[in-house]
Amino acid sequence: MQRIINFILHYRNAFLYGFLALFSLIITVRSHSYHQSKFFNSSKWLTGNVYQTGAKISSYFGLKEENQRLVKENEQLRRMLFNIKTSNAQTLDTASIDFEVMSAQLVKNSFASPRNYLTLDRGKKDSVTQDMGVITTKGILGIVENVSNNFATVQSVLNTKSNINAKIKNTNYFGSLVWNAEDYRIVQLVDIPRLVPLVVGDTIVTGAMSSIFPENIPIGVIKKYDLNTSKSFYNIDVELFNDMANVKNVYLIKNKNQDEVKTLESITLDE
Repeated sequence: MQRIINFILHYRNAFLYGFLALFSLIITVRSHSYHQSKFFNSSKWLTGNVYQTGAKISSYFGLKEENQRLVKENEQLRRMLFNIKTSNAQTLDTASIDFEVMSAQLVKNSFASPRNYLTLDRGKKDSVTQDMGVITTKGILGIVENVSNNFATVQSVLNTKSNINAKIKNTNYFGSLVWNAEDYRIVQLVDIPRLVPLVVGDTIVTGAMSSIFPENIPIGVIKKYDLNTSKSFYNIDVELFNDMANVKNVYLIKNKNQDEVKTLESITLDE
């Protein structure tokens, strides 16, 4: 306490000067309308900027929650989109839809080896199963290969073992989407007959022959094409819509009829 008193006594002239300056400022502002106007305008500007800065800080720290909300909203919209042919899809009635959609995030990504895999933060406890399709807002990413309780590994489209049914948009000409391990931005579409008219820039989407992906999910655009050695089919380079080196939020797709289709096909092949 004595130190505080000594401090005040030591700087008493400075405190007195500050008090008198503040008192003079108040008297001046209160006695002149011009000064009052300037003072209040300045105070409004100052408080306005303080509130604006506070709002920006609050908004920044709320980005995570807002992003999660948008991801969930996208999840619902995509469920409706993939089930547009189902009569009750608009109500999101899970008992009447063919495709279920679930959001997830990547915890590991590879794109530089011949056989690339990705790891998701969803697993068996989230009802993730093998052979679920994985996409982003831009296009396909791969297919779930293995699942643990909390995580799932995905065979990327950038994998020499990958083989996905794909077609030229707005046509029924389909082939197989593969990867030659040369460029992480480019995959190949094979088995398209030479009679098919092609144009560089045409969009490639998922085909209807897959029990994993819904039809017409974007893949990429034709970058170039030429005939194979037999001159009967095209080899088509497809530039992916996805930036495979920069992926975070993804969506898993489950075809509820997949097991039934596989069982029927297996019985047919065994006959």
